[in-house]
Amino acid sequence: MVIPSGVVVLTDRTQARRPLVDLIAAARPDWVILRERDLSPRHRRALADRVRAVLPPVRLIVAGADPLGGDAVHLAERDPLVSMGLVGRSCHGVPRLSGEDYATLSPIYLTASKPGYGPPLGATLAGRMGSGVPWLALGGIDSAPRVEECLVAGAVGVAVMGAVMRAEDPAVFVDELRLGWGVRS
Repeated sequence: MVIPSGVVVLTDRTQARRPLVDLIAAARPDWVILRERDLSPRHRRALADRVRAVLPPVRLIVAGADPLGGDAVHLAERDPLVSMGLVGRSCHGVPRLSGEDYATLSPIYLTASKPGYGPPLGATLAGRMGSGVPWLALGGIDSAPRVEECLVAGAVGVAVMGAVMRAEDPAVFVDELRLGWGVRS
């Protein structure tokens, strides 16, 4: 099973500067976690299908227990575990996984998307918390140096929401984040 890595974009159409599918197509992320839980099941599935169409195969993860026609889900910290293909879990402390394939740890840094949410873990503490678990750094990831700091701490990738949704040019922003990998090599 392939674990999400690289630049993972979490969606939030309320913050997006352009239509969500257009933004994702322009950004060219490695993976997408589709949130948008406020949509009706029919509209959410239609959006998932449109997002899936602009991504490489098997690169869409759906937040919640229903994969909306795909085979990957990302669960909230308290959601019950589901048995299916790829399963991730949001964690805000030491991941206590019981069958999930990966976790997001957050917030790593202060984040404009969720002000007052925290305190931030920092990359070093997140690395200790996530030791032995494939984890994505989430929260306040807005530059290549922050990406590098998270990778050095052990993250397999970074998850970004607000910064990419609000970016004037999402492709340039995602490419700038990818420079964090180049600093390490």
